[in-house]
Amino acid sequence: MKKAMQTLPKITLKQLAVFVSIYQTGSTSRASEALHLSQSAVSSALTELESRLQMPLFERVGRRLNQHPNAHPIYVQAQAILGQSLTLEHYHKHQAGQIHIGASTTIGNYVLPPLLAELYRALPNANVNTYIANTQEVVAEVEQLNIDIALVEGMPRPADTKVIEQRAWRTDTLIVFAKRDSKWLTDMAAYNEVDNCYELSIEQLARLPLLVREAGSGTRQIIDEQLLQHMPDAEVIMAIQQSEAIKHMVSADIGLGCLSQHVIEAELASGKLVQVKVAGIDLSRTWWLVWHKARHQSPIWQSFIDILTSE
Repeated sequence: MKKAMQTLPKITLKQLAVFVSIYQTGSTSRASEALHLSQSAVSSALTELESRLQMPLFERVGRRLNQHPNAHPIYVQAQAILGQSLTLEHYHKHQAGQIHIGASTTIGNYVLPPLLAELYRALPNANVNTYIANTQEVVAEVEQLNIDIALVEGMPRPADTKVIEQRAWRTDTLIVFAKRDSKWLTDMAAYNEVDNCYELSIEQLARLPLLVREAGSGTRQIIDEQLLQHMPDAEVIMAIQQSEAIKHMVSADIGLGCLSQHVIEAELASGKLVQVKVAGIDLSRTWWLVWHKARHQSPIWQSFIDILTSE
């Protein structure tokens, strides 16, 4: 009796990676740029995958690709397979204690360093890589399985919530602030000597120039949702990618700023900058932990989670 031959899958990881990239970017041209492949190679891989599956994944409308109803369930499975294969490929690195941590800008610059120091104390041989960008960019990296775990500000907004796990982590407060003795507050704001801050109404703040973070950052999300919605005619004079730049511009009295308490605590303590309290406005927010459900949760991953949740 002949031994039954084992059937090997004919679908390749390359075909799945191409499909996932097209699904995420919306076109073969952008997928080819992301994967560093020619557009013809990308198109060919997609055609081969559809042939293997015997089902369409996209509908061709002129030069556009529209997702077919078949695409989403295949996308979820492809993400899981790619994540598992990546885990297998880098298994020895994970065993040696490798972790790739993402963080939005405020957390990455001001909160993450002492957490990493604690991780190194627990695991001196840990191999840690970090990726620091705005919340939107960091969450995108988690979706593409490039990051093991991310710490972000504001509510994460992944493209596919079914494959992303998110957990509330900490609370933080944004603070409106100005240069001490700012020209913008002269003869306008009352100074509260007891609380060491200026006090403004929302109508007064709307008439002053504001420096804010760029769209896509967690800080900007809270400013839009909890501050600027009350000030439709506010004078936002500049959107800036770096919190440090905002601090320096406010120190130069170009306008007022709004950043996390962690970013300006040293300047507030020294008196270089001063808080501006706005009546009736709550700028508290939640920070989040975000990871891909298909990502391998290695021992070092669990150790880092333990540090984050033990505070």
